[in-house]
Amino acid sequence: MEAKAGALLTDFYELTMANGYFESGLSESIAYFDLFFRNIPDGGGFAIAAGLEQVIDYLKNLRFTAGDIAYLRGKGIFREPFLEYLRDFSFACDMWAVPEGTPIFPGEPVLTVRGPIAQAQFIETMLLLTINHQSLIATKANRIVRAAAGRRVMEFGTRRAHGASAAVYGARAAYIGGCVGTSCAMTERDHGIAAMGTMAHSWVQTFPSEYEAFRRYAEMYPDSCVLLVDTYNVVKTGIPNAIRVFKELRPRNMGIRIDSGDVTYLSKKARAMLDGAGLSDCSIIISNSLDEYIIRDVILQGAQADAFGVGERLITSKSDPVFGGVYKLAAMEHDGNIVPKMKISENVEKITNPGFKKVYRLYSKKNGKAMADVIALEHESIPDDGSFEIFDPAFTWKRKRLTDFRAKDLMARIFDKGRCVYESPDIDAIQAYCREGVESLWEESLRFENPPVYYVDLSAELWALRTRLIHEYQKDFE
Repeated sequence: MEAKAGALLTDFYELTMANGYFESGLSESIAYFDLFFRNIPDGGGFAIAAGLEQVIDYLKNLRFTAGDIAYLRGKGIFREPFLEYLRDFSFACDMWAVPEGTPIFPGEPVLTVRGPIAQAQFIETMLLLTINHQSLIATKANRIVRAAAGRRVMEFGTRRAHGASAAVYGARAAYIGGCVGTSCAMTERDHGIAAMGTMAHSWVQTFPSEYEAFRRYAEMYPDSCVLLVDTYNVVKTGIPNAIRVFKELRPRNMGIRIDSGDVTYLSKKARAMLDGAGLSDCSIIISNSLDEYIIRDVILQGAQADAFGVGERLITSKSDPVFGGVYKLAAMEHDGNIVPKMKISENVEKITNPGFKKVYRLYSKKNGKAMADVIALEHESIPDDGSFEIFDPAFTWKRKRLTDFRAKDLMARIFDKGRCVYESPDIDAIQAYCREGVESLWEESLRFENPPVYYVDLSAELWALRTRLIHEYQKDFE
């Protein structure tokens, strides 16, 4: 898994840059890096932060082994003093991050690192790998769960995930986003998320008859008996055989799963047949290449589904499989002073925000809904009383004054000079925090198509700093 994969799970240029800093006498210079993302997957209204617990585990255990050093020596480009530096490597940076489950928006820091530049730069790859993957899947899962409108959603994507760690951590992220469980047994063992499932078509085909396959399964699993009814014919044999077994054995938590065909039509037929047999407590689970749009449509069409099993389109975020988080230098320290750094680009969206920053979320005192996020310099505070003016970073003239709000600093201290000072909540608490965060957003932000753009603006001081640096850069090229 990522957190235990070792120091060499990194882009090679992280090593060459670390060596360059070391050889140039800059390795202990203090730098500030921000991790943020630019675009919300699927054109949604928000994303969900996930993966912080695995980042913490990675940094706690980040060491270069003798084998790592031998490999790097064999490259023939690193001198022995640098290899000795790596041999004694121990993470010593400060870190702040938004807690997992937080709804997040483009441009705002999700995680900030302060420390010796050779270290703060080196960890870039793993931070991005971990946060990008889990935030992507948590975001997709939340969309699917919202589409299900209160019906349970189970993550069934292990066999279609992009590797073992993607299956385990993808299931974890899906649970944060709102799924009730996973098909992955290892995820239950390692993360306490309920493993669940039914049976494969091969189980049904193995027995002399569908009825015998169902009966044997019900005998073995009377406390949770969900029968797959579409191996042969859902209406003519699957549901009648399931009804026969349920009435004969009366297992607790009865259910059927439909995995093919017109699931809307078949679920309606199934509900009528089950109710007609006096089995109104028998649940109906629908699977088969589902996503938020299909789930929304089948519900609108009257599908009689109590739960959905969602696999490949969730675990791979098939419709938009790249989260796009980036990790950029924001400041350096010189003689104890913070010197802001800024990336300038002809692409406006790639211009970064300079300085050591934090993020506030402003909530309406009238209804508790999130009004806007404000990126501010670290020394700034936003009082709950009075009013506050925010500036759109994309325009020199666009500003907004907010009143009657309460402000919440979104970022928590995670590491203090390499010592972890943050206790990760359990997975159920993270899921609940995610649910509360989504509920705090305006209903319009929950739309799948064309949601309104949520305000992520700058404080007046940060806006002035950013504008000044842009003008100074422009003067250099006049």
